[in-house]
Amino acid sequence: MSRHEHSPRGAPDDPKRDGARLRLARLAHGLSQQDAATAAGVTRQAVAGFEAGQWDPSLRVAMALARALDTTVEDLFGPVATLPPVDAVPLGPLPAEPTRVELGQVGTTAVALPLTGSGGLRAGFVPSDGTATRTGGSERCEVRPVAPPRPSLLVAGCDPALPLLRGPLSRLDRPVNLQWWPCGSDEALRLAAAGLVHVAGFHVSTRTGDDRARVTLEQLYSADTEVMQFASWMEGLATRPEMAPPVADLTDVARHGLRFVNREPGAEARDLIDRERQRLGVDAGDIDGYDSAVGGHLLAASALAARVGDVGVTIEPAALAYGLPFVPLAMEQSLLAVPQRFLSSPEVQALLRVLATSAVRNQLASLPGYQDTNSCGVRLTAR
Repeated sequence: MSRHEHSPRGAPDDPKRDGARLRLARLAHGLSQQDAATAAGVTRQAVAGFEAGQWDPSLRVAMALARALDTTVEDLFGPVATLPPVDAVPLGPLPAEPTRVELGQVGTTAVALPLTGSGGLRAGFVPSDGTATRTGGSERCEVRPVAPPRPSLLVAGCDPALPLLRGPLSRLDRPVNLQWWPCGSDEALRLAAAGLVHVAGFHVSTRTGDDRARVTLEQLYSADTEVMQFASWMEGLATRPEMAPPVADLTDVARHGLRFVNREPGAEARDLIDRERQRLGVDAGDIDGYDSAVGGHLLAASALAARVGDVGVTIEPAALAYGLPFVPLAMEQSLLAVPQRFLSSPEVQALLRVLATSAVRNQLASLPGYQDTNSCGVRLTAR
């Protein structure tokens, strides 16, 4: 090994820190130590020594290794940068202890998405952008980033198909990251109006004369908000597998004392159940589990599949995903609302580019129960 390839390592705080980064970069390219050594014009023993933290490479060798691994000398061997803390607005409650969050930017506002509970798991742990600590009560938090921020589109809403946008957005010439905050329709619209997300996903009944749907859309149009179609589906009652006797409506739920899985207040699904109760004359106190609240359509379906409940309110695609019997109650449109002030932002422009593409429409159409997928991205106008 040439003496010009390296110098003895001193006594850094973490003697194997640089070597670990070199090893990870090499493995990410699928290279052996010999492959990396050949590409950089050094010996395999030199690469092994660098990775073991025994030696520091010379500047020439460091530059050669960086070129071979398609990275920079700073990323391989430079000091680990400490990013300054960020003052942010959390989208949900934060516990007292430091909490993993996603960190996004909406206009000039930094936004933290707590990775706790159902919002943070989503059938698997979600990578964090930093750790948040509450400051000034629950309205603000300080986030200590673990990586530089990325251009991100923040979307709130309960449609479980919203994450399908992540792939097309990431493949644009200037990639945009999708950050999804699962919540009910009312909460999504509130966050958009407050300027804390770029897009609110919500759903309304297509039933002629539905006052709630009409008022919601009229309020959005008067607030200078663009409304676009995403898809449509049936919403109704799903039951646990092999339910007996079969359920036709809420009167059966009350009559047989069935355990009900409800959505949180402010969710359109819960409002649908309240409208059905009023139509049928069923009191909330007669429904066992009416006060329960799960944070999403798929979570409601999974609770029934696990036999935690007997009957619940969800959308047909969620019921089909878990193989559950389904009783339709209403056809609903899944819509996207974008405040006018965000319409020209690069993140929303990226969304508009991908909504009408076959990449998104074909993904939606492949999901059983999703309808009107060819209308995805079409803007609605005031009626």
